[in-house]
Amino acid sequence: MDKVNLGLIWPLIALQVLLAAVGLISLAKAERVRGPKWMWVLFLIFGNLLGSIAYFTLGRKEP
Repeated sequence: MDKVNLGLIWPLIALQVLLAAVGLISLAKAERVRGPKWMWVLFLIFGNLLGSIAYFTLGRKEP
């Protein structure tokens, strides 16, 4: 099996962790979101990049 270039993978991992952390902080501070908060926590933790993107585009309610 060929070796994987970790230089390409680490930025994606960092982006995923950063988006999930920012999303969880945003969710904790939000008074209202679309759908239950527990659902968005699951999306943010287990949804990888798509879960974070879904929260920021669909889950947040604008004030």
